[in-house]
Amino acid sequence: MGLLRDAPPTATLARRIEDAGLNASAPPQQAFVDGWLLRLSPGKAKRARCVNALQRGRLPLRDMLARCRAAFASSGLPLIVRITPFTQPVDLDAQLAVFGWHRFDETRVLARVRLDDLPPAPALLRRVDSAQYAQTVGQLRGSSPEQIAAHAERLRESRVPYQGYLLEDEKGQLLACGQIALEDTLAGLYDIFTPPAQRRRGHARALCLALLHAAHRQGARHAYLQVDDGNEAAISLYERLGFQLAYRYHYRSEVPNVE
Repeated sequence: MGLLRDAPPTATLARRIEDAGLNASAPPQQAFVDGWLLRLSPGKAKRARCVNALQRGRLPLRDMLARCRAAFASSGLPLIVRITPFTQPVDLDAQLAVFGWHRFDETRVLARVRLDDLPPAPALLRRVDSAQYAQTVGQLRGSSPEQIAAHAERLRESRVPYQGYLLEDEKGQLLACGQIALEDTLAGLYDIFTPPAQRRRGHARALCLALLHAAHRQGARHAYLQVDDGNEAAISLYERLGFQLAYRYHYRSEVPNVE
């Protein structure tokens, strides 16, 4: 049975979530160019290897893009721009579309407005360090050794501490894994993953509830997560857990099929 819905996330909470998400996904390799935040991690997560256009800036758009392109090329990365409701200038998405840039990876940011009304969470989780978590989820996702190392580095160096957890059966077999990143009273759920052989058995729900309870015990009042817009099974699960849409974002790139 689904949970009773709270009031939807406010614009203020959505802004807090965006800021918290930026803080939690910050890699060591980043720089500012005229108000735009360039993230240059060699890892797999696009949020750690893209441009976040935070301020309008003074340079003409083509000059800004040329400077960003050079920075990404020097790091061996394709130039990717993340577009959110908070992007500056506000018409950046439309301008990139006119330039012929490709739109991809439509993503929903969901929020649970309250954490004081959670259902019970009988599942017990095992906490692991950043290196073990990055290795575990990286192997499940088919990440390269370089991407796994970059993920572990980002988790280890993050100014927002990550807590990685594994849900296992009595024999130690992995059923699901996930992380929480806590910033003040806001908890982000990241890298939620269930091995293919363990899906549709309720493990993801048990994991998420246990993560939310762990965050609430540490003072979190709200929670957020990000999910691919096409992942209908995950969206349905999160909505049943009381998450609601806060906002959407997507990416733009000069070339199609950027991985």
